[in-house]
Amino acid sequence: MTKSPHEPVMLDEALDALAPASGEFFVDATLGAGGYTRAILATSDCRVAAFDRDPTAIAGARAWAGEFAGRLTLIERPFDEIEEGLAGVGVDAIDGAVFDLGVSSMQLDEAGRGFSFRADGPLSMRMDARKPDAADVVNRGEESDLAAIFKTYGEERHARRIARAILREREEEPIATTGRLAEIVARAAPARPQDKIHPATRVFQALRIFVNDELGQLARALIAVERRLRPAGRLVVVSFHSLEDRVVRGEFVEIAERGVIEASREECFRAAAGHHHHQPNMNEFRRLFANDVN
Repeated sequence: MTKSPHEPVMLDEALDALAPASGEFFVDATLGAGGYTRAILATSDCRVAAFDRDPTAIAGARAWAGEFAGRLTLIERPFDEIEEGLAGVGVDAIDGAVFDLGVSSMQLDEAGRGFSFRADGPLSMRMDARKPDAADVVNRGEESDLAAIFKTYGEERHARRIARAILREREEEPIATTGRLAEIVARAAPARPQDKIHPATRVFQALRIFVNDELGQLARALIAVERRLRPAGRLVVVSFHSLEDRVVRGEFVEIAERGVIEASREECFRAAAGHHHHQPNMNEFRRLFANDVN
């Protein structure tokens, strides 16, 4: 088996919680570079339906899918359409599901996708090319709307100041690249000596979450998966920042109140060397949420 170009940060912990067994059926809700899917399939003679709304991820997986012929189904859909995707391949119930949240290193490393300020590229950030991109939001949004996005989804304390600077700069020329946006943000809210992240980090996170409706999709997806889990099914979520934590924790509480959960746990892990990301609240720790369903 060829090795995945990106090994998930908490792969061993997630596999331990999923406990794949031969004959079972699993969902990888966030295929990405395929790290979880490959590991699950290599662990036992089970089957996996791997979802990703990013056509680049699906295309990349086709290059190695033949290693698991008959056991892997690739589905190009957002993860809040898990029920529709499973129905389309004739699957009614699953034994487990894993979500590895946030943007992948594969997306960050490709400047043309516009997810990162580390290399200049078009200001896109969208997973679905049919949807409006970050440039549309930045160049058309009102000051109050942009400030709300930066505050809500990036927890940016200088949200209003940055939004004001964006409106001023776009009057001269539309903001079309990640590099220019990063420069505007850095001038409006310069880094302090104690800051560990680039000044534009939170703004980029906020735009990505907003453009892709990441938190709304996550909440809907968790509900959908719960409906499809068999008795004794396992649901594992690896989150990377506090906004995701809140959504996952809230949905798990609601599931528990309905008496569906048999056992639930939340664990916090320090990131291993080489797995640091240029995103706020995800440089030091990851959280793993795991549920066993009645």
